[in-house]
Amino acid sequence: MSKFQESLSKTNGIYPSQDQAPKAPVELDINRLHSLPSEQQNLYLLTFTLSLENYTCSLNHEEIGSQQAHITKELLQIVQLAQPVPTRVIRNSLGQCWSHLLSNGDRKPLYESINQLVAVISAGRNEKELHSRHAAVYCLGEVYKAAGDSAITLSSVTCSHLLRLVKTAQNHTGLRAATYRALEKLIGSVQGSLDESIAKEIWKSARGAASGDKAALVQANACHCLEELIRSTVYFDSAVEFEALKTSLWKTCDSPIAPARRAAASCLATVLVKAFSDTAESRSAVKSKKSRKPGKTQAAAFEDEDGDPSRPSSPAPKKTSLKLELSLTNLLSQLSSQYVRSSTSNRAKAAITHCYIKVLKRLEKSVVQASYGQISSHLFFELLSNATISHDRYRLLLTRKYVQKILADCLASQILAESGRMNAAKTLVNDNLKNYPQVVKEIPEPSKQTLVGALNALTSLIESLGSVFGSIGDTCQDALILVLQHPSYTVQIHAARCLRAFVLACPQQLIHCASICMNNATRELAHLTSGRHSHRRCFGFANGLAAVLSVSPLQPLYGSLEISSRALSIAINLLKDSGKAELRVSSTQVQVAWILIGGLMSMGPDFVKIHVSQLLLLWRNALPKPLARENTTQRDLAELSYLTHVRECALGSVLSFLESNQRLVTLDVAMRIAALLQNTVDYLDTLPGRVKDEDSSSKIVPSLHFSDLVVMLRRRVLQCYTQLINFGPVSGVDALGESKLLSFAVTLFADPIYAPTSLESSIANSAANYDSIWDIADNHGFGISGLVQGQNIKPLPGEDTPPDHAHLQENAGDDVQIDEALITPICGAQEHDSVYIHSRGGSQLYNLPDPPATEVTNSAIAIFAVVFPSQSPKIQEFALEQLTTLMSAGPLQRAPGRRAAVVINTALALLGATKVAGFIVDADRHLRRLGYEALGRLCNSSGNAFTTNEVNSLIDLIVSNRDPNARAGYAMALGSIHSKVGGMAAGLHLKKIHAVLMSLCSDPHPVVHSCAIEALAQVADSAGLAFSIYVSSTLGLLAQAWSFDTHNEESAMLTTSNTELETPTPTAVARAIDSVINVLGPDLQDMSKARELVVSLMNQFRRDNSPTVQAEGLRCWEHMYLYDPGHINLSSYVKHLQKDIKSLDYPIRALATEGLYNLIRRDAQLVFQLAHEGFEEQIWLTLNDSPSLDGITNFIEAWLGQTILAEPAIWIVRIQQVLTKSAATQAEETPRSAKPAAEPDLQDEEVAGFATSEIKEQGATATLEPSQEMLRWQVRVFALQCLSKLVAVIGKELDLDGESTAGHVLQSKVGEVIRMAFHASTSSVVELRVGGLKLINQILMIFGSTPDPEFSEALLLEQYQAQISSALTPAFNADSSPELASAAVNVCATFIATGMVTDIERMGRILKLLVGALDSFNVKEAQEPSVGDLRGLSSNAQTMVRMAVLSAWAELQVARTEQQYLDKVLDPHVGKLLPLWLSSLQEFARLRFEPDISSQTGPLGVDESLDTIYAALNRKTLLKFYQDSWLELVDAIASLIEQDPKAVFAALDGRNSGAQMNGDHSQTSIAYRDEPVAFFFVLFGIAIEVLVTRSRHESPGDISKILAALKKILSPAVAGNAIFQESVFSETVEIFDRLALTEGLAVQTVLIDIAKTLCLTHPSAGEEDVSSDLNEDIEQLFELARIMVLILTNALPNITDARSAPRNEVSEEAVSLIRTGFGALVEASAVFPSIIRTDLYATILHVFSTIISTPGCQAAVVPQILPEFRRFVQKIALDEPQSSSSPISPQIKTCLHRLLAILRIAQRREHESSVACAKNILLTTSVLLTTASNAIAEDEPLVFAALEATIECLQDLGLAKIAAGCLRSLLLTNPKNETDEAVARYLFPRLITYVTTMQETADPENSRVLIEQALTAFVGLFASDESKAAAAMSIVLSAMLYKAQAEGKRVYQDTAKRISELARGDLIAVFRGIVAGMESEMRMFLEHVIREGGGAANGRSGKESGEKGDEGGGEPSIALKFNFG
Repeated sequence: MSKFQESLSKTNGIYPSQDQAPKAPVELDINRLHSLPSEQQNLYLLTFTLSLENYTCSLNHEEIGSQQAHITKELLQIVQLAQPVPTRVIRNSLGQCWSHLLSNGDRKPLYESINQLVAVISAGRNEKELHSRHAAVYCLGEVYKAAGDSAITLSSVTCSHLLRLVKTAQNHTGLRAATYRALEKLIGSVQGSLDESIAKEIWKSARGAASGDKAALVQANACHCLEELIRSTVYFDSAVEFEALKTSLWKTCDSPIAPARRAAASCLATVLVKAFSDTAESRSAVKSKKSRKPGKTQAAAFEDEDGDPSRPSSPAPKKTSLKLELSLTNLLSQLSSQYVRSSTSNRAKAAITHCYIKVLKRLEKSVVQASYGQISSHLFFELLSNATISHDRYRLLLTRKYVQKILADCLASQILAESGRMNAAKTLVNDNLKNYPQVVKEIPEPSKQTLVGALNALTSLIESLGSVFGSIGDTCQDALILVLQHPSYTVQIHAARCLRAFVLACPQQLIHCASICMNNATRELAHLTSGRHSHRRCFGFANGLAAVLSVSPLQPLYGSLEISSRALSIAINLLKDSGKAELRVSSTQVQVAWILIGGLMSMGPDFVKIHVSQLLLLWRNALPKPLARENTTQRDLAELSYLTHVRECALGSVLSFLESNQRLVTLDVAMRIAALLQNTVDYLDTLPGRVKDEDSSSKIVPSLHFSDLVVMLRRRVLQCYTQLINFGPVSGVDALGESKLLSFAVTLFADPIYAPTSLESSIANSAANYDSIWDIADNHGFGISGLVQGQNIKPLPGEDTPPDHAHLQENAGDDVQIDEALITPICGAQEHDSVYIHSRGGSQLYNLPDPPATEVTNSAIAIFAVVFPSQSPKIQEFALEQLTTLMSAGPLQRAPGRRAAVVINTALALLGATKVAGFIVDADRHLRRLGYEALGRLCNSSGNAFTTNEVNSLIDLIVSNRDPNARAGYAMALGSIHSKVGGMAAGLHLKKIHAVLMSLCSDPHPVVHSCAIEALAQVADSAGLAFSIYVSSTLGLLAQAWSFDTHNEESAMLTTSNTELETPTPTAVARAIDSVINVLGPDLQDMSKARELVVSLMNQFRRDNSPTVQAEGLRCWEHMYLYDPGHINLSSYVKHLQKDIKSLDYPIRALATEGLYNLIRRDAQLVFQLAHEGFEEQIWLTLNDSPSLDGITNFIEAWLGQTILAEPAIWIVRIQQVLTKSAATQAEETPRSAKPAAEPDLQDEEVAGFATSEIKEQGATATLEPSQEMLRWQVRVFALQCLSKLVAVIGKELDLDGESTAGHVLQSKVGEVIRMAFHASTSSVVELRVGGLKLINQILMIFGSTPDPEFSEALLLEQYQAQISSALTPAFNADSSPELASAAVNVCATFIATGMVTDIERMGRILKLLVGALDSFNVKEAQEPSVGDLRGLSSNAQTMVRMAVLSAWAELQVARTEQQYLDKVLDPHVGKLLPLWLSSLQEFARLRFEPDISSQTGPLGVDESLDTIYAALNRKTLLKFYQDSWLELVDAIASLIEQDPKAVFAALDGRNSGAQMNGDHSQTSIAYRDEPVAFFFVLFGIAIEVLVTRSRHESPGDISKILAALKKILSPAVAGNAIFQESVFSETVEIFDRLALTEGLAVQTVLIDIAKTLCLTHPSAGEEDVSSDLNEDIEQLFELARIMVLILTNALPNITDARSAPRNEVSEEAVSLIRTGFGALVEASAVFPSIIRTDLYATILHVFSTIISTPGCQAAVVPQILPEFRRFVQKIALDEPQSSSSPISPQIKTCLHRLLAILRIAQRREHESSVACAKNILLTTSVLLTTASNAIAEDEPLVFAALEATIECLQDLGLAKIAAGCLRSLLLTNPKNETDEAVARYLFPRLITYVTTMQETADPENSRVLIEQALTAFVGLFASDESKAAAAMSIVLSAMLYKAQAEGKRVYQDTAKRISELARGDLIAVFRGIVAGMESEMRMFLEHVIREGGGAANGRSGKESGEKGDEGGGEPSIALKFNFG
């Protein structure tokens, strides 16, 4: 059976058998298909079609040839099926099959296929056959798309049939849409070969459908068809056709369906881009429409719109139409002229905005970049400044938002490169901002709206460019300061916002801008009465100053306390003087004062807290209790306006205080503020309701009415209440949440009495004219809340939980955001709330405040949501009754607009309070969402009974209520209930909910089944594994829903199609499939059928045209690969992700990068192998396009982390390419006059020379063309960070392994790394410069002392001295920054300390810079510190640079001990350095221990500096600098103590040390003093406090370095006896205990060293305490010993718990720790008093016994500590009298007993280390008996037991040699005491027996020889006593001869050696006597053994032997010749 037959057979349930021969090709089993139930037929057909598609797409060119006919036949059969009809999914699969066959196979069947499909299209007129014709139309389009260029001749016929089909399908929306889609594909395939007449027929039909068809999908596809006609043909390039098309498209742009509007915009953009011409400026074919009368050509075009076009074959002559050519100005005017028409709806405006964006994206980038000024001017003048737009508030704000979208999100972010954005910023400043005020008469002053648009665009550019913008900082600053003087309040607010962004990006301008604003404001305040509009200028400068001051906490290095303090003084003085001025002047003074105070509040609690009492007093004066109503009514309107205005301004500062200083809102402060707010509420109650006949003289603010001031005051008080309730102390909530406040809030958002803002609102509010509240475009919306924007609900203040359906909001791309602006009647603006600039969200350009009236509603809802749940049931019931009463009021029923607003506000309030009303059945889907989410939250908090009742009620309502909106709301309510309740409680209702939702998913109404599928996804997500039993049925239903034509936009029904375009069901299906995948999880690996169906659906998602479906499909693929990677084609998945990261749709790009990140975390190498070529470059370009995309940066970091050590060379080259890479732009993008960005501005010949040599070395590959653009600076900074990480990781690797391969590679590439660092350090971007210097510092630290591999006598980095020196030069220029200078200082110190230059004369300017900086920061010599040319630093910046300088010199001092040449560098300056180091440490201690110095309640001193007053403000900033440097300072001081203690102690004690420091450095011993030096407690306190803080918060840090510094601090020379004070010592020990239990081995090692040192230096160390009482000193020694034992216990838990013994070998670090700890205990025991010495001895012996019994310690630990044990035992023996009555003896006995027990266990060989353990026991026993014998009685049985056990080991394999060695040691101990003699007496006979009986006993390791040697040596011990020597020798000699006689010649040699050893030295005479006394036989045997064993060579000499032989008469007898004497 063929592959095709086998695949299709499996699909039909037929499996091939090996016994059967192949039959005819299997076809679709029609009979079986029709025999199935109707609900299964669709799924069966879908499965068959998908299998057929998979099989077809798997065929190659050769296989297609044999199968093409059969497959085509099957395809055509499916197309013609009458039942079940081919649905959308089946049509897509069929089209895919035809496309693959014709694209990859033979095109011979092409004509036949087209004819067959055309026959299907044209056959029959029955509407039942429309489904088949629909499938044929789609397949025909795919055929032409794949191979249409080969069927041009059939195109006319095909088009004719398709056009006729359009008229036939008037009742089938999907077919009409598919027809135009097919025509589009046909046109795109045949291109210009299309017949003109046919093209014009298509043009007419499509144009009519685009403007007249009611189906949005048909309109969209018709527009796409028109777009393809324009793009592919030249028949419609005339101006006449353009006018006709434009008229049609304007109608389409007004469609309520967004896809139709976007399609019309795309079509119009295509024709405009095609018509664009650079040369058309003076000869545009389209006249401007300034005159209202259209020309004849245009009139003809309009007339031709409705009538039939002239036939192309008409013989009548006609004029040749002019080709449409448009200049950029005319092109944009085509859009603006329609946009500004009063009749143009907001929907059309959104479509035109789409068209603007598409035009700019499709034009050449070089044209757009060069024309930015023209484009921006057009938008500012033609749109924003048009009277039609500017006179309508909503239109103006909407247009402003759209203009910002075009300029910022389109041009700046997606089109312009970095240089283009810089040029754009210059254009905005020079062409717009600098023209105000008017400078040149010919250039008019820009309008208010122009300035606002330019300021917004400039703000986005500044935020995008960052520090690069500093190059035009001066110009921009001047322009912004001038614009701040504009009389318009709106311009002032936007200018202040832009100024804030500017100062944040260029913090060097902060002080200058603040000073200018303050001085100007002060000047204008002095001229308030001059009548020159000074009050308006005051407001502008005050807001600008407040915005600048709010940046100070974000840029602490550049702030100025002087300016902040002066601003506060000015504000307070203004408030004091306001009571003396005229009313309007006073109003201005008060407003300016409170603006300044509000800006100062953003500086944070550290600045504000010392002024809290003063602020409360000021607020109390501004917000007093109101007078009685009678008194209020007697006041005139001007006075009431003034009082209201003053209160509103004061509350603005209160709001800023509450938002930025929550830490200061104590209970007392909260209660005081609450009282002030209540006063304000009472004041509002006293105001008159409405004021008539308000004239200008009564207005305090000319542009605001009294009612506006009241609304603004009400907004502010509610905002303050909201902040106070959410962030105030908990105890204050009860006082604030009383019923009056709750009732007040309810009245504000649900009051039925509504005053319309305009006549239009009154008309719209009438029932006859009201349509939907979301279409009310008046920026008020009848009082609707701004928290609801369609389906998106803004979080309430203080709400931390993410909003529901967050993934829906993620899919909001640029196009969606433009359309979403239409679904709310409210538009935000910055001028709505000036507090917003320096307060919440001030850095977010799009999250803008709503109008004051809307903010009132928002805050009231927030208060209700927070206060309502905390009230008593009675108050809650009263509030709900009040809501019910208000909603049912009569006036509300007669005003549908206000009623809708109240209903939505109420629903939102109840949602916030987790309560609900009956909103889930409303026709408004946005309101339904509020209802069902609130119902779910209510069930979650109300218990199971309520939930059960609600579920049953909803199910009953679904059955009984047939309203689609109600059923949809009920379905979503069920899903929300299950989602919010969750767990087992929701599981009780899972079966019922699932059954109901499954039935609703098949509902034909689009709203119902879309909501049901969405609810089903929620249920699956929340149910988890409990949903697994419903997976099969759910998957089947979702597959059917995906395939149904009623569930997508191609439905035949018009309403269904339009609804599906707005709420697409396929997106819900894709999301539900993702939920099912998450339910199954890893079980997918075992569920083949479910997995195959899911994968098939995911493939369909991937090919879908909807971006949202594609995005959800990517999420499905990501989760599928997570759970079941084995069944995923990884290669295909990677390639698709690679394609998707280039998508223009942001959600798809973000999800693709996330998927790639998850893949690369597993195997980076595999991902790059599977991807297409160029993937690496694509990654970096994607990052360049979207620098804020976290997925890409995570991807690169994971990639780097995996391959950093394997591919260091590749990474270095890769990063080098990124740093020098040009972006993928066209050559003409950057103007040739632009200055190269990387050109260094350097001031000396070394730098310039290096730069020139670098350019020459890089060659053509590294030199950018003038027209090329480098990657964004953010990308280059990230690449430099990657390189820094690479260097750091390889540096650590080199520390561990000096022969690291990666280290050698980095060493070979060090020149390239330094080159990259040099270029970075000389760039114009501060971040790059700092990164370059840090990289150089890393290289110096790693390779500074590395010799050059080619020239070993020189260092590696010597050849780069000039480059490094040159890189440092720009860091000390006047335009540098403190961060840069600090990094450069560190590099200077590292450079000098490495030793590359040892001659002080050659160190040059590097040393001069350090010396100059030191002299500058010497407080005695300089008033204004500076580093190089960098001057004018703030106090914080001075501290940063100062600590960097001192740390650099400290580094040199520490390196001085190893580098002798540094003596000449440091000697002249040590006298200056030490006082500076000490003062810095003292300041560090003050900052850490006195954080609240500025919170003093007493009056401030007159002579106190601002730094002292506001010390807490800078504390966090300064602490970081000190924390980074204090360890180096302590190390430097410690090294100086070792070098010159007298001088250092003089300085530490506070005496002048300069003369001593610069004198002779004589090495003197450090005297131990009782009292600490004066500075000890500062150093000690710093170290202890840092240890405590880091241990508590587990912050990263090197604790070992801190402890090492503490060890130096605790030296007796510095600490004296202070450490042993009770309070100090107890806290120190407590910290040590904590560190010992929580830190690692390295820290524990240092702790042991410190504890040992403290023991040895303790005052009572070594003193013998005769008393038996325990005193404090002894307790301290005991605590120190306990710490050491505790650390040993951590390493070896079996010290305290025998069951916790480690079985494996301990690590090397642990071995070192144990050795150090045991040695420390032994060493400390020597100084312990006798009263506790015994206990310590017992502890040491126990620790040792535990160690020696631990299996894991035998190989590494025991050999290391055995010498320490010997030293310990030896000390015991020497210290104690030689008596068995010593108290030590029992401990020794116990230890010996335990050793024998361990030996017996080890001899069982139960584990691998048993042999090693036994050996160690034998050695230890030997050491114990030989060293401590004087402490053991001579008759001790344990000694003999130990000796016997050792002797037994002589016969144990593996132990014999060790045992023999131990016995030898015991036997040969000399001199011997009584115990030693007893041991010898015991061993000697037994060893003699062992030697003589070896013939009967096995000798496994030849230990007998060792014993014989020991016995021979033992005889030598008695050389002084001949009698004992003779006795011992006779025994040993006899034993030797006995052994030789018994064993024969094989032992003669060893025996002869032993005998010769006996005969040597002082024992010769004894030996002669013994030999002489032998019997002759024995003597002869002795001679025989010696002769045979080579013993003759051991005689005196051969000559002497010969002489003796002659005397013997020549008898051949050895005995006669051998002379022993």
